[in-house]
Amino acid sequence: MTDLLPLDGLQVIDLSTWIAGAYCSKLLCDAGAEVTKVEGMGGDPLRAWSASGAAIATDANSALFNFLHAGQQSVTVDADQSDNLAALNGLLAAADVAIWSRGSELAEHPGLSPDAILRSHPHLTVTTITPFGREGPWAHKPATEFTLQAWSGAMIGLGRGRPDRAPTYVGGQIGEWLAGVYAAAGTLASARRGGAELVDVSMLEVLALCLTYYPVTFTDQMGRPMRKKRFVPTPGVAAAKDGLVGLGVGTGQQWFDFCAMVGHPEWTEDPKLFLERSALAPTIDAWISEHGVDELLDLATAFRIPNAPIVNGANAESFPHFIERETFITNPTDGVTNPAPPYRLTIVEGSAQDRGPAAEVGDLPFSGLRVLDMTAYWAGPLVGHILAMLGAEVIHLESPKRPDGVRLVGGAPHTVDQYWERGPIFAALNTNKQSLTIDLGDERGLDLLLKVVATCDVVVENFTPRVLDQLGLGYADLCEVRPDLVMVRMPGFGLDGPWRDAAAFAFVIEDASGLTWLSGTEDELPIEPYCVGDPNAGLHALVGLQIALAHRDRTGEGCLVEAAMVDAALNIAAEQVIEHSAYGALLERAGNRGPCAAPQNVYRAAGPDDDGRDDSWVAIAVANDEQWSALRKALGEPAWAADEALATEGGRRGAHDHLDAQLAEWCRARGADDIVAALWDAGVPVGKVMQPHRQPDLPQLAARGFFEEVAHPVAGPARYSTLPMRFSRGPERHHQRPAPLLGEHTGALLSEVGLSAAKIRALEADGVIGMWLKPVATEAV
Repeated sequence: MTDLLPLDGLQVIDLSTWIAGAYCSKLLCDAGAEVTKVEGMGGDPLRAWSASGAAIATDANSALFNFLHAGQQSVTVDADQSDNLAALNGLLAAADVAIWSRGSELAEHPGLSPDAILRSHPHLTVTTITPFGREGPWAHKPATEFTLQAWSGAMIGLGRGRPDRAPTYVGGQIGEWLAGVYAAAGTLASARRGGAELVDVSMLEVLALCLTYYPVTFTDQMGRPMRKKRFVPTPGVAAAKDGLVGLGVGTGQQWFDFCAMVGHPEWTEDPKLFLERSALAPTIDAWISEHGVDELLDLATAFRIPNAPIVNGANAESFPHFIERETFITNPTDGVTNPAPPYRLTIVEGSAQDRGPAAEVGDLPFSGLRVLDMTAYWAGPLVGHILAMLGAEVIHLESPKRPDGVRLVGGAPHTVDQYWERGPIFAALNTNKQSLTIDLGDERGLDLLLKVVATCDVVVENFTPRVLDQLGLGYADLCEVRPDLVMVRMPGFGLDGPWRDAAAFAFVIEDASGLTWLSGTEDELPIEPYCVGDPNAGLHALVGLQIALAHRDRTGEGCLVEAAMVDAALNIAAEQVIEHSAYGALLERAGNRGPCAAPQNVYRAAGPDDDGRDDSWVAIAVANDEQWSALRKALGEPAWAADEALATEGGRRGAHDHLDAQLAEWCRARGADDIVAALWDAGVPVGKVMQPHRQPDLPQLAARGFFEEVAHPVAGPARYSTLPMRFSRGPERHHQRPAPLLGEHTGALLSEVGLSAAKIRALEADGVIGMWLKPVATEAV
């Protein structure tokens, strides 16, 4: 076996600034790519950045910069010097990938635009990361990650926060990190088919996908939005005797168990309480306050209630689970604690197989790849969904009697015919896939599964670790029928450690990683983002899978990819641990304020929202002195803005309360659309706080073809989101087929592995395959 890392030989030129491009290049570098960080003479501002405001010595780099660029080479280029530009073009000529974003003197040079780079070096993959995408009516509008959250629908999409307060964003520059993961996935997909194209990543579209639950498909299918009012989950984040704890109830069984745990079984007698529990909050909070964190976690685990401690930068390293798994490592550059890479590869030596000729350049990135998708809900199916949209053959495995649970989330009641085919989130996550139903509780089912595995290149699964081990379907078992198999396992907390078998819903992962800690107002408990833990895990698993495929493409050897959800979340929350380790600073939530802009907040506008309520809002962020000057002009140079102290970021941050009061008064007298027009025309980042099901109303998304209409044979037509990146070599359309009906392709797939029609009928009669949910006659509805 070679000692080379999977991406050894991949040459990457990073021309980006800030976090998104840097995280993209870090994910590639950690897997062996040779990354050269190219900066103008002023350097990347991230070198001097600290979210806590810690002073960075002039001869040193920030700890975050060191985390994101560890192991990379550094080159500075004076764009005014022809010999410097010639040297840079020499680097690009020898490279495979260029990563580009706006905001630097190099990016503004006409010879270093993405189009110019690709014209001069047509072999490259040029990956661009911009707020709205490179084309469309909003392509050059000013924006920050904060205002993009407003446009995406994320601030109110999941009802996050109290209804008597302003909508709240998800803290921690989350869009930057998520855009970086998508950029890495897109870059690897393009490189797999030979590059020679632009990969255009839109941060707005990233946020629309990762911070909302497919709201447009949901609304189109169900005829109503998923949720339109803000609320605080009960139970959720709560104060125990000695710290904060997160408890969650997502299913009816969990509600029954929770009521028993807190000593109120009578609550289960009123079915309305399962959906509306806010009146019970004082009683629940009082009960929790009487117990310690460890006691509560043990109790909740015993009752099978999803639970986690609320992790932050100060306490993350103290948990035995992370210690045992060596989740954190020391950066040799500065001695600062960093999260370890978000996936772990185990390479199978001696498993190389003759795989025949590689796919021809011109195919979709994953053409010819066969994937068995043994996952459920959101994080796991997302991996297969992206693969399927980019050409892979993906087979979604379900049980005949207990299908993928997301089929039943938000869908039709059980009194509706074929209710299991009407789940909008399942429909949105599973287009282009085939459906195979097998009962793995039957020995014959296990034998069938192994026959299918033998035909697959990849298996992806997200069971709790003990399940596959008990079934005899671990990686070693599957390699007996497919020696060069790439298997992706997506446990919540990893394949070992004290939390190995803990339930891993999205909100649990957010609690256990620090993502919850930074969201919410400073005078209240944190608010769970309630979504990002799932797609973030899926995206990191996809990157890990592509890295494993790169290794197999080069060596023929199979790989096991362990992509724990919590490891992925800790990586995008890395700034918290890094700031505490490097500077002793505990990053705190601050409502809608943040370290990247001042003023930054959400302000109520005049006029009603979509439902006629006085609940219309805009998000405004001033990220630099030039934007402050633009804001003053847009407001008509009011006297309160003339104070010279406000000309600096520090002065504005010190006067944030005063600025908020003035901007709130100005916005309250104007409609949201008028505010957006006035500030955008002046060059100030601003966003209308949208309902997520209104995403198709945004001209930018329409211009980029972000939604495609798909007709489902049972649920009917609906609009489906696609990918937040455009490949210049295609695909032009992403959704070729609707999500499959339960077991729709079982017969054909089993015929392919040698079963006769008679054998298939016998297995179906015995319940080993097929579909065993009981439909309700339409006339009885």
